[in-house]
Amino acid sequence: MRSGRLYFSKLIFTFLPETRFFKLKNALLCWAGIKLGNNVRICSSVTVMGAGTLKIGDDTWIGHQVLICSGSRIVIGKYVDIGPRCYLGTGTHEIDPTGLHSAGTGINMDITIGDGAWLGANCLILPGVTIGKKSVIAAGAVVTKNVPPNVVVAGIPARVIRLL
Repeated sequence: MRSGRLYFSKLIFTFLPETRFFKLKNALLCWAGIKLGNNVRICSSVTVMGAGTLKIGDDTWIGHQVLICSGSRIVIGKYVDIGPRCYLGTGTHEIDPTGLHSAGTGINMDITIGDGAWLGANCLILPGVTIGKKSVIAAGAVVTKNVPPNVVVAGIPARVIRLL
């Protein structure tokens, strides 16, 4: 992603209605280096940041106030629904027990969201996680590990609570 173009795109987003003008928003995001499929719908309050890459598949919805931080690669599949105030971030730190800061060397790990997944409101998808195809992430869940396909996960940390 190109940070200057991404910043400019976000500036224009602030003047657009939350759930309208999707084609204009998509054109701006593509101009900023984000790869978008057909019929992607992104709310105006979504924030995308970082120097990594972002790819979003066809017919995907990204809801209000979602924060996407990519220092490496995030791939969001087709037919994905992401609820309001979700966080997807590829960056973290190694724990440094001897240094002045416990947050040691910064690292980035890719995130992949499978086709047809549904991320409920306020969930967190942490670095290195893959969400399986057609899985559901419950509202407020903190996903720290890979999620298999066709399951519902909930909790902190998220655990499988039901098969689909």
